[in-house]
Amino acid sequence: MDPVQILWAPDGASMPNLGAKALVDVTDGDTPNLRMPVRMLSVDTPEVTARTTERAAAIDQDFKQLAAWIGEGRAPIGDTLAEHLKPRLETGHAGTLHFTQGQAASEFSKANIAARLARPNGTRRNMFVRTSDAPFDTNHRLLAYVAPDYTAAERRTMTRAQRSTFNLDLVRAGWAAPFVIHPSIPGAEDLALLIEAAVDARTAGLGIWESAETLLAYEYRSAERLFQITRTLVEGRDLEGSPRAWRERYCADMRTRELFGPEEYIRVAPEYRLWFWPADLRGAIRDLNLVPSPGLTGT
Repeated sequence: MDPVQILWAPDGASMPNLGAKALVDVTDGDTPNLRMPVRMLSVDTPEVTARTTERAAAIDQDFKQLAAWIGEGRAPIGDTLAEHLKPRLETGHAGTLHFTQGQAASEFSKANIAARLARPNGTRRNMFVRTSDAPFDTNHRLLAYVAPDYTAAERRTMTRAQRSTFNLDLVRAGWAAPFVIHPSIPGAEDLALLIEAAVDARTAGLGIWESAETLLAYEYRSAERLFQITRTLVEGRDLEGSPRAWRERYCADMRTRELFGPEEYIRVAPEYRLWFWPADLRGAIRDLNLVPSPGLTGT
């Protein structure tokens, strides 16, 4: 071949291996149809990563121990967030409650998707998928909003709420907390629907909001990391990385544009939290005209 003068290093993502069923079929030579995991955008359901009730019970004890370490001042966490998390961690059933909620959210999602994809004549609708500006997360899952694929004629007879995404359905039923991460922010109308659904579900005590002891999914994941870091410190072992690595995202109040540090998110009602990764923060402050909180400025 002749030498070329173009050098480019594209970003890419490797899709997770879904086993023997990953390749569904081939339409033509250059169009294979694949199965892939989709991470629903702007929502966060309880985790089922414990896998079993036995493992969830073990997490109960881990979290209870973490609460004790927090009370003793041995965990790298500020007083304000500690006051919020400690009562939820020390119940002795925090892991089991979260796992049970995760199973309920999963069952709701399965039943809801099946029901809304079913046409009146018994056939199944196709799935409508809309991706974000950044199509994949760090686990290489497709980031998207998903919904039944209604025809143009059907859409003309339906409101935006009636043809809601499955993402919104989870929030409306109380099985997911809003989890809007910049820059993948829903459009104005969709964001309003998401916030309204979250306010209504929390006010009515639906799903995860039924219990005052609920750890939101992002809190649960942070608590798992905080437990591992604190245990390393308590045991006197060398810690890789920062002791504050268990929390990374910044949070802004959508109502006031006030920006809070990673442990200050609880100053914002759950439905109005807008999250930022540190790498996106500088651009977000400029683009959204965010105002740093006194906690960030040291005043």
